[in-house]
Amino acid sequence: MTTTEPPPPGGGYSPHGKPPPEDDKAFFGQPKGLQTLFATEFWERYSFYGMRGLLVLFLTDTVANHGLGFSTKTGNSFLGIYNSLVYLMALPGGWIADRIWGARRSVLWGGIVIAAGHYVMVIPTKGTTFLGLALIVLGTGLLKPNISAQVGDLYHTHDTRRDTGFTIFYMAINMGAFLAPLTAGWVGQHVNYHLGFGCAAIGMTFAVVFYIAQGKHLGTVGMWPPKPIAHRELRRTLLLTGLVLLVVVAIVVGWMAFTQWSVAAFSDALAAPIIATPFLYFGYMFGRGGLSSGEAPRLWAFVAFFIGATVFWMIYDQSGSQLNLFAADKTNLSVFGWQMPAVWLQSANPFYIMVFAPIFAWMWERLGDRAPRTTVKFAIALIFIGLSFFVMSLAGKNATPTHKASIAFLAVTYLLQTLGELCLSPVGLSVTTQLAPARFAGQMLGLWFLATAVGNALNVYVTKLSTVVSDFSYFLSIGCVALGMGVIAFLTAPFINRLMGDIR
Repeated sequence: MTTTEPPPPGGGYSPHGKPPPEDDKAFFGQPKGLQTLFATEFWERYSFYGMRGLLVLFLTDTVANHGLGFSTKTGNSFLGIYNSLVYLMALPGGWIADRIWGARRSVLWGGIVIAAGHYVMVIPTKGTTFLGLALIVLGTGLLKPNISAQVGDLYHTHDTRRDTGFTIFYMAINMGAFLAPLTAGWVGQHVNYHLGFGCAAIGMTFAVVFYIAQGKHLGTVGMWPPKPIAHRELRRTLLLTGLVLLVVVAIVVGWMAFTQWSVAAFSDALAAPIIATPFLYFGYMFGRGGLSSGEAPRLWAFVAFFIGATVFWMIYDQSGSQLNLFAADKTNLSVFGWQMPAVWLQSANPFYIMVFAPIFAWMWERLGDRAPRTTVKFAIALIFIGLSFFVMSLAGKNATPTHKASIAFLAVTYLLQTLGELCLSPVGLSVTTQLAPARFAGQMLGLWFLATAVGNALNVYVTKLSTVVSDFSYFLSIGCVALGMGVIAFLTAPFINRLMGDIR
């Protein structure tokens, strides 16, 4: 998920993993195990965003500069499908932990696979680049959802320290994301891309070492799957998974054979089934899900939130692709005569989050029942993300590689996107769990992550527009879409509120 995606709430006491004693306050008043997860998440996010900040620059740079020489269109499309797969893999990753391995082992193996992926990317060949990225996708799917679940399981159900613990863990995410572009990003952009990937590899190695060395502080949390799968069910699941993968592979291979074997064709083909997934899933839930009369309206409300979140993340996650390239090619990065690396702007969002997240938390708590309902917060988020691309349309109006835009445009753009994120992301997981039908309670969290995956899959197609229209038209048109959806969200808020009932 993004640098600021809040971790999902844990399950409190579980017979499959007993929390540490409540008098364990060795880490800033929190359980000692939080230190283990904090350090692991810090270095995992450092590795993830250190590599991702460089990825589109590496893909589109010339071969002479040790890049892969892809076009802007191909680079943006590939980054979109990469981001999409990272979030999509959280679904099977969570299932593996819940039914087979448990969270503890899933995080360990996820970390090892991620580290292997980064080390493979250090080898300067095209083949090792894609192999390394595939390993990172698989490993992140195992690690990301399950390390957050262990944070929640450190606390008994009634432990009042839980919210503070998640806040501390949340800071680890943003601290790692802030530091990565400043160090790994600088090495990659100014020394060698593969050495930058090497910095990410070292960071992930630290994460695995911390997790193993300090695992004892976690006690039995996450040691066993909460709902172990029976052998017969596992066999059926593997068969179904194999059939699904066979269909996806057939679609991808067929598409690439029909068009032309290329990275761009691969991205186009894989994006299509990802975008189709929520249509199929929601269709099944409404048609065959056995919903009660009270559950169906709430699920319709969730569909509205899902659509809003998909558009939001589609625009927001262009920070690593379209905005990153704009910073490198068309932004004046001179600061008092010193040329700032373009990748450093990727640290803007986590910096803003660390500044404004406590302010927003205080504001919502202070307002109490007078705070806007979730529907209004989503509308505000869409307005902010739309305005951010309005700012970019002004930046791109006359910007060229020789007549560059001011760095202030990107600084304001990232600020507006952060403000929007703080209105949408913290409440997204909460409202998802509240609107979930009883039969699909465990799967709804995966659907929330799926919104980000679909948004990034849409970017595979949307970012292609940037190569056929001007920067001004590209940013303005997408900004208008988000702004229009924000207005629609405001107008339909009373109706969605009725569907939600007493859920705020």
